[in-house]
Amino acid sequence: MKKLIFAFSIAIALSIGMISASALKLPSLVGSHMVLQQQTTVIVWGWAKPNSIVKVSENWSKSTKSTTVQNDGKWKLELQTPQAGGPYEMKIVGDTTIILKDILIGEVWLCSGQSNMAMTMNGNSSQPVENSNDDIALSSNNLLRLFSVKQSLSLIPLDTCLGEWKVANPQSVRYFSAVAYHFGKYIQSVLGIPVGLLASTVGGTPAQCWMEKPILENEFPDVSLANLKKTPLLHWYPTVLYNGMINPILNYRFKGAIWYQGESHVTKPEVYKRLFPRLVKNWRDRFNEGEFPFYYVQIAPYKYDSISFGQEIREIQLKSMSIIPNSGMAVTMDVGEKDNIHPSRKTVVGKRLAYWALGKTYNIKGIDYNGPILNKMRICGDTIILNFNNAASGFTTFGKPMEGFVMCGSDKVFYPAKAFIFKRLEIAVMCDKVKQPVAVRYGWANYIDGTLYNTSGLPASSFRTDE
Repeated sequence: MKKLIFAFSIAIALSIGMISASALKLPSLVGSHMVLQQQTTVIVWGWAKPNSIVKVSENWSKSTKSTTVQNDGKWKLELQTPQAGGPYEMKIVGDTTIILKDILIGEVWLCSGQSNMAMTMNGNSSQPVENSNDDIALSSNNLLRLFSVKQSLSLIPLDTCLGEWKVANPQSVRYFSAVAYHFGKYIQSVLGIPVGLLASTVGGTPAQCWMEKPILENEFPDVSLANLKKTPLLHWYPTVLYNGMINPILNYRFKGAIWYQGESHVTKPEVYKRLFPRLVKNWRDRFNEGEFPFYYVQIAPYKYDSISFGQEIREIQLKSMSIIPNSGMAVTMDVGEKDNIHPSRKTVVGKRLAYWALGKTYNIKGIDYNGPILNKMRICGDTIILNFNNAASGFTTFGKPMEGFVMCGSDKVFYPAKAFIFKRLEIAVMCDKVKQPVAVRYGWANYIDGTLYNTSGLPASSFRTDE
């Protein structure tokens, strides 16, 4: 707790200090080794003596731009970036001169969420990341750059954050988000250009922590803000992470975002159903980048407790793809661990997010990125036949028994059911105890080991045909 309060105090002091100082200063995001988003308008900003002149020059276009510092000491300039490349340099001149070196231009992605996104390649206590030592040893890559926003809680929107851009190598990768690293590593290797990853993550946080206060007050009165007046601050209080870890990075341009969060809402799925799409819209409005790609991870199966509804959160996340424009979901039905809420197979999760980016955002043909999604069902006597999208070549279980299906009749009592691939392209489900079936569910429990895949190896989400 003392560390959280200290981080908050430092962030506030740093923010106020930069605004009031007369010397030329830059936010930590604008620094040597950074990656700037290619072929767009990026923002360079900072603080300097009020009403003075700040000049910014760079060597990719050999141009110089200048601006007058505002009365509050803030300044901002827009620069046009070319196609991916580098390294480049940038010079910022005010009452002093700052030279930034080793700048790359390429693709930048924001990576955020709670503990499963925050979990580093180093793992947690007694919770390893699969193959981490090998992956760390092989991680040196000058074309992959990493920035981790230091945890900061605030009652008010801050202007700056703590952190620094680092080149990917064993030392920097070891303490970087494992999911984000594997996502970035994969898209960098496929695209062959520089990639920058901007991680802003805190474990154990519900969605409302990452949203603006006015939205919560006006649209979600049931999400209490009363505790914001109390001290010490806690990382699960509404708005405090948006203020401390999203607002400071609003000027930084990126291609899209990846998100892994939802475990903190397993006891209140109806709240999450309303909050999650609104969080995405909140970010899109404030970053002013339009409907940028937003790819997220479906929470992995885990035992939870008797009052938790992990399967309902997974259903909400599945249906959110049709609600949130330009979004996609990485399914993790097969990588959960019954007794570990932080499953070890982060490589699989990162790659499944990367498939979405490569196939949907970068339009690389031939890459599948979506698992089977139920299209329709039909009842044939005592059997229910299920038809799916995203399974044009059929299904596989990779040698495992096809389990996790249950069936009910008009009495709405569900019994374990047998399922098998029917005519290669559909799934048939039947149960000896249900002669006149009405509905089928798959994976409808907090924990299940998913067994249903399309032939690209992408798993089906849990689902139900009833409501």
